[in-house]
Amino acid sequence: MMEEIARVVANGNSGWVVVEVELKSACNHCDSGDSCGTSAVSKAFSPKVQRFSLQTEQVFVKGERLKLGLPESVILKAAALVYIMPLSGLFIGAFIGNQLAVLVGTHQDLFSIIAALIGALGFWNIGKRAAKKLESDAQPVIIKSLGKPIEIAS
Repeated sequence: MMEEIARVVANGNSGWVVVEVELKSACNHCDSGDSCGTSAVSKAFSPKVQRFSLQTEQVFVKGERLKLGLPESVILKAAALVYIMPLSGLFIGAFIGNQLAVLVGTHQDLFSIIAALIGALGFWNIGKRAAKKLESDAQPVIIKSLGKPIEIAS
């Protein structure tokens, strides 16, 4: 189970709590002030926080920290869909393009390349939609409450 720390932003009386998770980079250096090309791109185009609602029977106060968990299988399946589907489409498209070129009697390489690109883009779109549905169906669970952070008076 992948775990992440979230902060409670709002708590509704209807059994839902709104939490905010600070997004981190893969290398964990974006917050330390180190400068690199990936950091600059990440800061320019990526949101810093992600908000979403979780259904819960417990009552949490605003500012409370929660440990959330998400099964790793969801992320692995989504990654497999997004990466393997376009690769499959590339090979299938190239094969179909080659066979069509043989039937028509024209340049096989050009038909293969065009059909491979069309297949890769088509399968990428299918994989992306399936991954979004998979991730939207997978709801994080609240593992435990970590309490409110200690505030230091200056």
